[in-house]
Amino acid sequence: MPEQNNTPEPQSKVEQKARTWLKDRGVSEDDIAELVYYLQKQYHPELTLETCKHNVDRVLAKREVQNAILTGIQLDVLAEEGNLEEPLLSILRKDEGLYGVDEIIALSIVNIYGSIGFTNYGYIDKQKPGILKYLNDKSTGECHTFLDDIVGAIAAAASSRLAHSASNSE
Repeated sequence: MPEQNNTPEPQSKVEQKARTWLKDRGVSEDDIAELVYYLQKQYHPELTLETCKHNVDRVLAKREVQNAILTGIQLDVLAEEGNLEEPLLSILRKDEGLYGVDEIIALSIVNIYGSIGFTNYGYIDKQKPGILKYLNDKSTGECHTFLDDIVGAIAAAASSRLAHSASNSE
């Protein structure tokens, strides 16, 4: 794997808020890095969680991703608090299968690093490993209709970024 620059770049207020809201909703960058590892370990035997976390960090630095995080989490919170009108409130609380707006927002993240992200996203969305299993647990009383797809999309995008950077170093 290529060497990474570990010097943190200054974060905008939007980026800081997006990262904070992820943490506040129970999702750490390590959780997402574990998803990247899950997706990429068979293709990169020397892969480390640190490399995965670096790629997650770079994806989170993208403004499009930050906007998706803020939008999705805000809608989840409003649904959780009952502050949306019907029928949207019930649709989001149930995470109805025919409601696809959450996936559309996720696909805006996946698309950042090319078409490989779509296959990564589809796979991880079906498998629901790690943090995704927790986010899909409806018994918690929390609403993560958007967040589960956003987290899966961030992992898929970071996996795609990693695959592109590994291919460029060969």
